[in-house]
Amino acid sequence: MINKLKRILIGKPLKNEVIKNEKYSVFWGLPILASDAISSVAYASQEILLVLYPAIGYLAFTQMTYISAAIIGLLVILTLSYRQTIEEYPNGGGAYIVAKENIGTFAGIIAGAALAIDYVLTVAVSISSGVEQIVSAFPQMKSITILLCILLVLLLAIGNLRGLRESARLFGIPAYAFIIGMVWLIIAGFIRYVNGYVPIEVSPKAIVEPITIILILRAFSNGCAAVTGIEAVSNAVPNFKEPARKNAKKVMLFLAIIIVVLFGGTSILANLYHIVPGEKAVIINLAEQIFGRDFMFYYVTATIFTILVLAANTAYSGFPLLVSIMAREGYLPRQFDMRGDRLNYSNGIIILTLISSLLIIGFNAKVTSLIGLYAIGVFISFTLSQTGMFLKWIRSKQSGWVNKAWINGLGAITTGVAVIVIAISKFGEGAWLVVFLIPIFVAIMVRIKNHYTAINLQLKCSHRVLNKVNKVHENYDNIVIVPVQSINKASIQALRYAKTISRNVIAFHVATDEEGKAKMEKMWAETDINVKLEIKYSPYRKIVEPLLKFVRAQDCDYSKGETITVILPQFVVNSWWQWLLHNQTRLFIERELLKQKHLVVATMPLQLKGDEVILEHKKRKK
Repeated sequence: MINKLKRILIGKPLKNEVIKNEKYSVFWGLPILASDAISSVAYASQEILLVLYPAIGYLAFTQMTYISAAIIGLLVILTLSYRQTIEEYPNGGGAYIVAKENIGTFAGIIAGAALAIDYVLTVAVSISSGVEQIVSAFPQMKSITILLCILLVLLLAIGNLRGLRESARLFGIPAYAFIIGMVWLIIAGFIRYVNGYVPIEVSPKAIVEPITIILILRAFSNGCAAVTGIEAVSNAVPNFKEPARKNAKKVMLFLAIIIVVLFGGTSILANLYHIVPGEKAVIINLAEQIFGRDFMFYYVTATIFTILVLAANTAYSGFPLLVSIMAREGYLPRQFDMRGDRLNYSNGIIILTLISSLLIIGFNAKVTSLIGLYAIGVFISFTLSQTGMFLKWIRSKQSGWVNKAWINGLGAITTGVAVIVIAISKFGEGAWLVVFLIPIFVAIMVRIKNHYTAINLQLKCSHRVLNKVNKVHENYDNIVIVPVQSINKASIQALRYAKTISRNVIAFHVATDEEGKAKMEKMWAETDINVKLEIKYSPYRKIVEPLLKFVRAQDCDYSKGETITVILPQFVVNSWWQWLLHNQTRLFIERELLKQKHLVVATMPLQLKGDEVILEHKKRKK
């Protein structure tokens, strides 16, 4: 039943070979990876006014224009900087890889942690903001705000679990509908104003405090939401069709142009029409003044709601790829680097859905509460990424390095200043939580890396260990099958034991890609282990099914009363949290094997020492 429901929701499994057809073109990559940055147009101006208008009244509109210009300037710097990042680092990972390779491992982990937190907040803020916009147009829906948010998060998760190509088509068209609607809103707004339209009179707001640098910086930090999400393109370059670099750089350029037009245009219109933030969202209020309650008002309202929901999809594109790269390098559980049935990193999608849903519930889907946590993480990653690229040019001195260093150096300074401004101005609004969480996540990732390093040191085989397999007398005839994931101490110990109980031992390996198959064949040939190796290629990345099929095939050749023994190698870690960091494939294999007749299932444990003991021993050897 569960499997049927899974197939209905996310579709049939895809072979490894079709992954090249699952990548983005420029046309579909733009709305998917740029929706977060584009969607900020719907609330960035409003967040600026929410700081300025209660303090300085009508003077807020003029100041908002200046602040918007500064944010657009920051956007231009970031666009130029990240186009260089795409050119130099086309394998994805963005700020994490750039900081790790050019500043140091610790800086890379900080950038990765900050960016991962930002992706989670992107989902929570975007969904909450989208629902807020629709509730401001239809107040009767206010009582079901949180329920709507959770349902939308689940719909996004299902769409992304269906695969890259299907999610691009599913979420791409509404993004283009939003862009068209906003362009028409800006054009119609200017035409109507030039033709003498007098905006609705609003009661003047008294000035309750002077225009101070602190006030301007607070408003600027709120408006910086307009540039969050721009890094997603550089993080997801591997998701583009070839030439991936060229296509990603085109998307980055188009994204910057769209934001300049939409954000700049709506900020100017909000100034001209004196749109006051209140019960109605600023863009909804603006659309009502320009179009009235006609078709275009409802079109703009619907597309704003849609794009704000789809903005979360940028996180669904970037977060799974980021955590897969970090998992591949051992800083996160390895399960995050496993592709699902539809060739996406499904574990990353699921964990993003769970955490963002908890945030929405915990903060009662209030954008104002969530926005305080929002920008700090992404600007930390901006600063580390730009600093890393600056150091790269200084060290390499490639052709044109001076101009490139100037661009990234300016980007590092401006985003670094923005980090300080955001951290100070939003510290009491929730930024303290992100500042507190990043060191905790960094410490967890370092601990995970140490654990994997200790595991590898203990499982590494010497020639002396490998030769133990051939020293056992082969006196028995029953088939003994030993599933081996790789050649290590655990699998060698299991093979050695197998040869003590039978002369007919078969090592069985499931390869989930052609590269892994060739690698295993080469390693096995080099070790000269005197055991037959069977390798089965699994294009759908299934592990249990090929083994069961092989076991049943051996079973057919046996007479009644005979048995087959399957010995499962298993290393045993010291702590419960370390157990969570490893794929529990053995449990699934054991459960399925126990359903078979005349079959013996045995587990060959290898007890491992604590991480600290192994790492300390390694230091002493050095």
